[in-house]
Amino acid sequence: MTETIDHTPSTAREADPFPVKGMDAVVFAVGNAKQAAHYYSTAFGMKLVAYSGPENGSRETASYVLTNGSARFVFTSVIKASTDWGRFLAEHVAEHGDGVVDLAIEVPDARAAYAYAVEHGATGITEPYELKDENGTVVLAAIATYGKTRHTLVERSGYDGPYLPGFVSANPIVEPPAKRTFQAIDHCVGNVELGKMNDWVGFYNKVMGFTNMKEFVGDDIATEYSALMSKVVADGTLKVKFPINEPAIAKKKSQIDEYLEFYGGAGVQHIALATNDIVASVRAMRAAGVQFLDTPDSYYDTLGEWAGETRVPVETLRELKILVDRDEDGYLLQIFTKPVQDRPTVFFEMIERHGSMGFGKGNFKALFEAIEREQEKRGNL
Repeated sequence: MTETIDHTPSTAREADPFPVKGMDAVVFAVGNAKQAAHYYSTAFGMKLVAYSGPENGSRETASYVLTNGSARFVFTSVIKASTDWGRFLAEHVAEHGDGVVDLAIEVPDARAAYAYAVEHGATGITEPYELKDENGTVVLAAIATYGKTRHTLVERSGYDGPYLPGFVSANPIVEPPAKRTFQAIDHCVGNVELGKMNDWVGFYNKVMGFTNMKEFVGDDIATEYSALMSKVVADGTLKVKFPINEPAIAKKKSQIDEYLEFYGGAGVQHIALATNDIVASVRAMRAAGVQFLDTPDSYYDTLGEWAGETRVPVETLRELKILVDRDEDGYLLQIFTKPVQDRPTVFFEMIERHGSMGFGKGNFKALFEAIEREQEKRGNL
């Protein structure tokens, strides 16, 4: 069963108790931020724009800020832990491997957003505070979400520096490609433990005023061997979308079970990146060494019968293993990378939308089967 709650972004915005401007940054804790920055520069075509480290006063951590369009990734590693934050990052990498510690959200008023969230049940991590430099002032606050992930609430309307006070502009590691591989963060997916999905959906409903956008249960996301359940929450403008997954009882381990086992608990499973030319993006990323999940040729034999015509010929979709889904609003093209670190945890999705605001329901079975083939190779199915 699939339930869709329809709302118009413009009218939802007017009544939004927790207004947001969009995703501010996805912040990763990694073992080697310098090497991670190089990988995402060369393989994902991102541009290094800012840096914080020992050379400009940060004795504990090194952080590299990379962008593509409005998408911003921050990679931080610990040089020598001396504070609670440094110890948290070091322990996070030791326990979970490279992973997302912060889904930072830009808000028009960080103080008001934090107050609303805490008043409605959020666990506050950091009360609102200001950071200043010659480029202006940023107001920051942070609340906890699933696992050890947090949402930093960022108010940066009074700031025009490269990222945050304490960061300096940095030259690109490599010259970024003339054509961007992606333009924005489309959605960020969290995996939570069995029985916890509805709790966290309720958290976003209550704490941030997010509404339920889509729901996938029962046979929606299932194969012969594994299954999961998923609900999608979003802000009133649909700029911030968070699908929340939990495992479902099945014959064998699902991708969610595998993630929870190897990540050591709940966390961010994958980040979907919006592109306006998925063919060019996939070609460039494959050439740079990014590995994508495979899709059997049989998927494409009958694709046109149910997905209809798209801007990309079926033979090109077959060649690049790109998936298609169509709903009442239009269609989308999507493809998923393999995990981008040795642990089978975090991966990425490339998505090109043409009207559809869905998440590829028609591809769930094909995607799950592709993931199961990789799980079997790893001995984790």
